[in-house]
Amino acid sequence: MRVSVGHLASLAVLALTCAAPVPAAAEGGPAWEACVGLASTPDERVKACSTVIDTKSETGRRLAGAYCNRGHGLTERHELDAALADLDEAVKLDPNYACAFNNRGRVYSFKRDYDRAIADYDQAIKLDPSLPLAYNNRGESRYNKRDLDGAIADFDTAIKLNPNYAGAYGNRGLTYYRKRDMTRALADYTTRIKLAPDLLAYIDRGNVFRDSEQLDRAAADYGEAIRIAPTDARGWRNRGMIRLYQGDNKGGLADYDKALQYDPSDVFSWNNRGQAKMRLGDKQGAIADFRKALELRPDLPTAREALQRLGAM
Repeated sequence: MRVSVGHLASLAVLALTCAAPVPAAAEGGPAWEACVGLASTPDERVKACSTVIDTKSETGRRLAGAYCNRGHGLTERHELDAALADLDEAVKLDPNYACAFNNRGRVYSFKRDYDRAIADYDQAIKLDPSLPLAYNNRGESRYNKRDLDGAIADFDTAIKLNPNYAGAYGNRGLTYYRKRDMTRALADYTTRIKLAPDLLAYIDRGNVFRDSEQLDRAAADYGEAIRIAPTDARGWRNRGMIRLYQGDNKGGLADYDKALQYDPSDVFSWNNRGQAKMRLGDKQGAIADFRKALELRPDLPTAREALQRLGAM
């Protein structure tokens, strides 16, 4: 039996924007505080910074900060063109504002214009060599350009500047994983889990264990992902695959039932649940799942081959 890996690897790099620091002043008011406050949500930030900008209550670096922080909120809302316009204005108002360049680089990264992103991160680093975010984010763009050694160098620097930077450990672990250096990837993901034990941290480390054929440890990490985020399909479908590898077809079937409950659009969960049903003797159930997989992806060979073996094609 062949089980499709599909979307089971969580190769997501965590580049970040920063809420830009701005000079303190005696006056500010609630809108200003929400505009620059680190606890503000993206919607709160956009609304508050818009008030600051529209009322023309600030000038100079503080006005640049309002544009930069509104750009931050818009980026988090994936309104990229509006974010880019704000960050262009922030850079125009204060060309020495490192965080504005960092945030604009992030917008270019979302747009997959990695050369422009790197140019902005270069400028942010030139203006503020102590900004870990800029190194981390430049590493993300270098990773996406397949410059893995350059990416690792940037993540190294981000970690040196901030030894508790969980995202940089995760990104460096991902880069080592891409280089198939499982020992270093495992070390970085383990540190990331110590600093920020979230869903992706456990899935990423589970992937290393999976590819290193340490299946019990992979299943344990995917189980932790399920515990942290029980309504996220990724933990269920990753653990389901391990259970099928280990011959636990009933366990795999149960996990894929959950995965499809939370993400019915995942073609590989349909395919792999079909494999579990086929092994358990549920021919009609398997046929239905393989047909659903082919409906979602007509060129999926494992589903097509399985239907041929079952005499359903």
